[in-house]
Amino acid sequence: MTTPTAPIIEDLHVQVLDFPTDAPEADGTLAWDSTTMILVHARCGSTTGLGWTYGAPATAHVITGQLRDLVVGHAAFDVPAANEAMSRAMRNAGRPGLVAGAISAVDIALWDLKARLLALPLADLLGRARSEVPVYGSGGFTTYEHRRLAEQLDGWAEQGLTQFKIKIGERWGAGERRDLERTEQARSLVGDDAELYVDANGAYTRKQAVRVGRTLAGLGVSWFEEPVSSDDLTGLALVRDAVTADVAAGEYGYDLPYFARMAPAVDCLQADATRCGGITVWLRTAALAQAHGLQLSGHCAPHVHTHAAAAIPNLRHLEWFHDHVRIEDLLFQGALSPGGGSVRPGRGGRPGLGLTVRPEVARRFRVRM
Repeated sequence: MTTPTAPIIEDLHVQVLDFPTDAPEADGTLAWDSTTMILVHARCGSTTGLGWTYGAPATAHVITGQLRDLVVGHAAFDVPAANEAMSRAMRNAGRPGLVAGAISAVDIALWDLKARLLALPLADLLGRARSEVPVYGSGGFTTYEHRRLAEQLDGWAEQGLTQFKIKIGERWGAGERRDLERTEQARSLVGDDAELYVDANGAYTRKQAVRVGRTLAGLGVSWFEEPVSSDDLTGLALVRDAVTADVAAGEYGYDLPYFARMAPAVDCLQADATRCGGITVWLRTAALAQAHGLQLSGHCAPHVHTHAAAAIPNLRHLEWFHDHVRIEDLLFQGALSPGGGSVRPGRGGRPGLGLTVRPEVARRFRVRM
């Protein structure tokens, strides 16, 4: 029962923001020229929590049309209960995809709100397992030519990063030779001591992924992300057993049972709090991974994940993804810097996620719904 003095969620406000990319971008299976953020403000009195997801603008309509009334009036401290209420209510709407993104954005805002109400950094509210969170530089889009790739890799190295990931699998695997040439270029740019990762975004066939993976071993590639579709669990396991690089997947997980099915097929589990059900489900995914003897890696949206990542013992790292870092640095005051290859969430004592929206930036990129 909610006591009369318990803080209550009074309002949810949603904005859709669309940020053009700074150059044409593509991976193995998709191309894009802008990135859309759905930004949620959860209010209790004069305190507001922030949450967001990256996805289609229609996600905002799920929040305003189907989730808002479930959350407003709910006890602000009981975030898992709100998460469960949202998840159950969306049974017939179909929870994966847009709906999961909507639930995730609200859940993140509620955790930020709770921490702000308690005047604690979110990492302190959750309880820390570590003081620093390692990150890796991620980008290296298939649209990048040598000069642009070199500039990006050099920029990360100047910040002290020693782990780097590029995209391969160009044109659904039809550009295999260029994939290998670009990986070789990346290795020459980052040096022999750096960790080099590749992400095929599910572009390859099973045998093609094995063939490419064995060639990548000669370049010291230690992380092979989505060599085949993440829906092909048999294929992921086949590739994992045939190559030396760690096979990773999970960014398209929209609920906990998905990760339970995937865990036996990968070397490292990935999860995205802006898709899987928010910080509530992301933390449960970390426990599930640990039970399978696996580490968890945070996918994209780095400022969503930093505090939660500090709370888990089996963290591999966070993805310092070019698009999302650029957007979050632009939109938020208090954005973190990965000096020395890691971030230190909550070090300044700012409550919640430690972020404040720059209203002029939000107005500039806002999409009218």
